[in-house]
Formats: sequence, C-alpha cells, structure tokens
Amino acid sequence: MRQLNLQALMTKASGQAKYLQLTSAIRESIKRGLLTAQERLPSARELALQLSLNRHTVMAAYQELIAQGWLYSEPRKGYFVSKLLPIDSSDTTQQLADKKQSSGFNWQFTRAIAAPNLESSDSYPYNFAGGTPDVALFPFNDFKSYVSESLTRPNIANLHYGNNAGFPDLIEQVSLYLRRTRSLTGRQILITNGSQEALYILSQLLLNEHSSVATEAMGYAPAWQSFRSAGANLVAIAQDEQGLIPAAFEQAIIEQQHLKPIKLLYLTPLHQYPTTVTLTMARRHQIYRIAQRHNIAIIEDDYDHEFHYRCQPLAPMASDDPSGLVIYLSTFSKVMFPGARIGFMALDKQLSDAVIGYKTIMNHKVSTPMQDAIARWMKSGAFERHLRKVTKTYHQRRDFMTQLLNDYKASGQVVAFNEPDGGMAMWVEINQSAAQLAVKAKNQGIYLQHEGLFCLPPHQNQDRFIRLGYAGMDEEKLKAGLALLFQAN
Repeated sequence: MRQLNLQALMTKASGQAKYLQLTSAIRESIKRGLLTAQERLPSARELALQLSLNRHTVMAAYQELIAQGWLYSEPRKGYFVSKLLPIDSSDTTQQLADKKQSSGFNWQFTRAIAAPNLESSDSYPYNFAGGTPDVALFPFNDFKSYVSESLTRPNIANLHYGNNAGFPDLIEQVSLYLRRTRSLTGRQILITNGSQEALYILSQLLLNEHSSVATEAMGYAPAWQSFRSAGANLVAIAQDEQGLIPAAFEQAIIEQQHLKPIKLLYLTPLHQYPTTVTLTMARRHQIYRIAQRHNIAIIEDDYDHEFHYRCQPLAPMASDDPSGLVIYLSTFSKVMFPGARIGFMALDKQLSDAVIGYKTIMNHKVSTPMQDAIARWMKSGAFERHLRKVTKTYHQRRDFMTQLLNDYKASGQVVAFNEPDGGMAMWVEINQSAAQLAVKAKNQGIYLQHEGLFCLPPHQNQDRFIRLGYAGMDEEKLKAGLALLFQAN
C-alpha cells in the first residue's frame, strides 16, 4: 500500500484535534495533486500504523472527508479520492495536478527551445517510421549473457570516473570493425550517448551565432535543432536525384562568406535521410574538394551503413580524408535498439580532446556495463552474426515493399518511387497531399512521415512525398498497413 507523507501537513494544522489535523492534511494533498481522482487510500489500520495514530482517529478523519465530499468509500474495497471535488474548489484533481507541474515562477530562457514531442511512433499498430529497427529481431537472450558477464566480471577501474572517451575494450572493437568494414583507420574513437549527443557537442564546440551550417535541403531535423542550439544559421543546399549538388554548395559558401560564413557541412551520403539516395563517388570527391578549398569541416552521419543489399556500400568519405576535415558519426541504435543509446565518433586527435573535455562537463561517460557488454558481444562474433541475419530480413522486406508499391503504382495511388540500394525506408511520391494523408493515417492507427517534416526551406515543400519505413514490421503488417493507408483512395 502506498506510503502517504502527511506529517508535515498535519504539523501546519497543529492546535486542532488530531483527526482534524489529518483531515486538513489529506484535503491539502488532494488540492496539491499529490492524491489523484479515484486513487485508493490506505485502510484506517494501515494509515494509523504509518502515522502512529489511533485507528479511530483515522476513521474519524475519513468520515469527515466523506461528509465534505473529498472522499468516498466502497464496501470491502476501501476509501477513494472523489472524482468530483467539493464546490469550494473549481478545479478537478487532474487540473490541480497539472497546476502542480507549473509553479508560476517567471523563467527567463536564454534561447528558444521547441516543446518536446512526447508521442512515440511505437504506440501505433502500424509504424512506418523510416529509421526504426525491428526490436523483436534483437537476440535478447544471447545478449543477456554478455550483460551478465560485464556485471559478474567487471573491470572495477572502469566503473569509476575517467575514461570519458569510452570503455577501452569497446573502443578497440569499434576500431577493428571500422577498419574491416569501412576502411577507416588512424582515428580517435569516442563513444557517445547516441549520435544526437555527438551532434550537440560538435555544435557547441564548432558553431556560434556568427556561423552557418550547410545541410541538405531535405534532411534530419534533430541535427538542425542541435546546430540551432548553438545559435548557428542553417543554409539549405539543393539536391537532385544524385544527392547534394556540389555547385549549389560552393555557391552557398560564396553567398554566405560576408554574412555568416559556412563552417560545417552536415551530410548523409549513404542512404540520404530522408530520400534514400546514395551520393555518387564523383560527387563525394567534388564536395570534399570544395570543403577543402574553403576550410569547411564535414560531419558525415553514416546512420545505417550496415543495411546495404545490392552491392558493397561505398566506403565513407572519412576513409579518404587527407586533410582530416571529416567527422564521422554512427550509432548502434539501428543495429540494436534506440534505447541502447550508444553511438560513436571517429575524428582527429585535436578535435577528440576537445570533445572529451566538453563531454566531461556534460555527463562524464556512457554506461560502462552496456559498453562492456557490447564489446564482449562484438569480440565473440555474435554481433556480426546478428547483423547478417537482420540484413537478410530487411533485404527481404525491402523487396516485399517494392512488390506492394508496384501494385499501388499500377492502380495510380503511387506515382513513383525508387528501390533503394539499402537502408530501412523508401521515399515515395503519391497522388495526393502527403500531409493530409498523414493526418488520415494517424486516425487509423498508422504512423506516417510526410515530406514537410524533412524540408528545411518550407516553401520548397511539394507535399507529394512520404517516407515508408519497412524494417520495423514483418511482411504481414507491411501489407495490412499499406492496405489500410490507401483504402480510402
């Protein structure tokens, strides 16, 4: 039974009879939202034991509150807070609880922060979010053994402060993995609380209100929010069917040089977010040379490199970086599950030291037991076995989604789409307003992302595209979800 903290409130009503002090304390708890509508209270005997009172004193207080309308009783069930409060309070208990959340203090914020979106796409029966893995495919039973090992045979020294770059064994395993699979060598590896923390730290270190960030016109809004948090200006660079246009990038650099100069380029060259286009090798070289000439760093966000189906994916831009201007980011969120909150950066020594210093101010380090468990998982070979399994599954789901979309294209509901070489989603042109379809989808239990969510310059939103994630649902759900999505058209 819940422990009620009423002693302080009873003290405020001292001078009255004990049962009236208790009556006042419970009434005040309800007003403050500490007790909510229809919440069950302890029995008279239990509350008497908690407060060292006579049981009859508690019963007298309960009867007084029932008479006033604050409580009601149900035979053989107990005492409950009334759903409708007495007339001397115009607020419901929920309204009182809501008021409790806002003290009325006049907070003076130094920067504008958007209200958090607490809605989760996972609450929808059909979740077409573009970067969502199928968590059901994760080998929890297998991984549990590595978590158990990390806790039963821990490296005690690493459980203290320090090693803020990351757990040494995980850094070693990530370095080996990047060398073998992405031709990345000679870089400092830093472990972060997901790639979003990495973006935030880089923004705080490299940007200010006098600088700009160049980014793909269609892109990843959480990254934009990080850049804006540092006061930076965002410059949208035009894209076409081959990705970011190098000439548009250089033109933007020239236009901004006497305003707010571009200091960073944020890029998702493999499976571009959200259009899924892979930037060609020729364009990568062009963009790199432009950045090199103008002393601009590149943040390469390689968020789902593992899931490539048609051929071997192009090596990251960071693998051929003679000037050391590319900052490489990736994450375990797509391979494991987003709640793991493990990301990593590969960067040069000077920047690495600065990032570690800033991270120490924020939160010191990422969960050591989780890092240790992942390191053991990678070292055993089970990590790459899991990768092969999920890559095969996502490949099959991409092919199945292609078949379904071809049918909807034949019926005229889908205008066009390109089958991506890899990734976890498709960029689909439809024959109606994408934003309006997303609203209809929500009412049918479908989570759908539309073009407007990814468009940095609002006036460039054509309202014709949706992003359909296929990795997070099995084939039966994909088919049922698309049928429900398009059934009214």
